[in-house]
Amino acid sequence: MRDISRRVLLLGDHRPAGITALSMPQYSWQFLRTGCLAEAERILGACPPPLGIILLEGTHIRPPRQLERLLNLAPDLLWVALLPPGSFQDERVTRFIARHCHACLPLPLRPDQANHVLESTLAMASLLKRASSALGKPAPSRPGVTLVGNSPAIQRLLRDIEKIAMVDAPVLITGESGTGKELTARMIHERSSRRAGPFNAINCGALPAGLIQSELFGHEKGAFTGADRRKVGIIESTAGGTLFLDEIGDLPLELQVNLLRFLEDHRFLRLGAQRESEVDVRVLAATHIDLELAVREGRFREDLYHRLNVLQARTPPLRERPEDIEELASHFFQQFRSEASCRLRGFSHDSLITMRQHPWPGNVRELINRVRRAMVMCEQRLITPAALGLERRNGLSREGVSLEMIRDSAEREAVIAALARNRHQVLHAARELGVSRATLYRLIEKHHIHRTLEERA
Repeated sequence: MRDISRRVLLLGDHRPAGITALSMPQYSWQFLRTGCLAEAERILGACPPPLGIILLEGTHIRPPRQLERLLNLAPDLLWVALLPPGSFQDERVTRFIARHCHACLPLPLRPDQANHVLESTLAMASLLKRASSALGKPAPSRPGVTLVGNSPAIQRLLRDIEKIAMVDAPVLITGESGTGKELTARMIHERSSRRAGPFNAINCGALPAGLIQSELFGHEKGAFTGADRRKVGIIESTAGGTLFLDEIGDLPLELQVNLLRFLEDHRFLRLGAQRESEVDVRVLAATHIDLELAVREGRFREDLYHRLNVLQARTPPLRERPEDIEELASHFFQQFRSEASCRLRGFSHDSLITMRQHPWPGNVRELINRVRRAMVMCEQRLITPAALGLERRNGLSREGVSLEMIRDSAEREAVIAALARNRHQVLHAARELGVSRATLYRLIEKHHIHRTLEERA
């Protein structure tokens, strides 16, 4: 039986001279040739080989947009380009090779040289596959949506979500913008008894004040100018499920009264209707502002605040969970990998350190945007701090910094990073750092690391 790991997808209009020799027992490569992009897509979707060869002549000398899409379908597959004489003078071809190919070979093929390149490319593909398996695959976004991270702050939120999901009561989710409040709401819904029902979300701050009541409660035909038919509101359409009201602090005071009445007896009145309707809906609300302050300032009704704040969940800002940053960055790197160059492999050591030092005012949303932008724009194998748009900081002021302070800061960062990478397993972190368990415990105590993590949680 032939080794399936030596299968190679050959994409080209014809079988170039020299390929037949590589199929002989001396080399034992198995070529699947096609000149059709649709057929190549089927092969990659069914059982992608570890290697691909692309013949950059004929119809493929000017790689179309569809070709780039095809190459991104299997980001783990490494490509080798075959080029006829003179192709290196074509800037578009060389740019394509630099972005999408692991290696290139000139035509006509010399079997020994081609075999050497294919062998080394196969070894690299195997190495990258093992590294990818060690890092693990990102959690699926939906269904089974979940938060990414193992920090104490995230673990505490996950425990709160499990408890909240068991109780059919209103929930107030607090946290800064970009910390995952809607994601938290979806997790509560998916783990609740209402998981089979709809989950509907509405941003109270994104709708004009005159439309919010109609969007929430619906209206009858002729209720106002332009109401040419009856409209079912989002509350009614969420029957049996969960309604998520984002930015509840932006809800106008006059509509806060209507929402309070609905929360009390689950009855509502469509605009223009004569009789109330009843619906079974669980309400989750979220805000990034201090609602207690809004109550004191008269911008939010106190009775509505207490009605919504039966249960509470807080999404931590990213600066309180720096040990999650590397895992989050890897998660989003895998999620957007199809948009990036095939030669992009991950993040440089400097970029990982810089991401931990960045304050992340935009939280996880900012991290997503920076990673995605860097993946599209980066022209190197590893994403650098410059590609992320971040500057390296040493975390210390330029004035009055002693060598001992610099050493302590570096030592503390190294211990925190090692603990984070090893899921807070002290023995494994100690082995990585090359110190004994007793020494690592002493460093943890010296730098108050556990105390800091407990305070963050």
